[in-house]
Amino acid sequence: MPNDLPINKAEIRTLIPHSGQMCLLDQVTQWDDRSITCVANTHRDPANPLRRSGHLSALHAFEYSAQAAAVHGGLHARSGGTTAPPGYLAALRDARLHVAHLDDIRSPLQISAHRLFGEGSNTVYECRVSAGDTAIAEGRITIIQPDLRQSG
Repeated sequence: MPNDLPINKAEIRTLIPHSGQMCLLDQVTQWDDRSITCVANTHRDPANPLRRSGHLSALHAFEYSAQAAAVHGGLHARSGGTTAPPGYLAALRDARLHVAHLDDIRSPLQISAHRLFGEGSNTVYECRVSAGDTAIAEGRITIIQPDLRQSG
């Protein structure tokens, strides 16, 4: 699947519903039919909207992962000539955190998401957030697209 890399933040914002500072990813460095790798530096930003009491909990690594999955879905849909509908993080499984906070990590975050199964409405990704060779967080996320049809 041909693609131009890297994909910058401006283009990422066209693929996901997150706007302003809630768009946490800075760049896509790799993607194909099954996976995506992104880079983020927003974990060090004092204005990061997810910070509480001056810190960014490592739990938010899974929001970075969910955004990477959303970008992957958007790129996949765009390559097929469509637009991906918004999805929601519905489940987090086998979550492992290796640090307490993200804000004190000096290196850029590398966010990888690999689609295990599903397409469209319900998708499961295996995710890993790291800084260099150091694992920060790992787990599986489930993304769902709610049925917006109203019953008669």
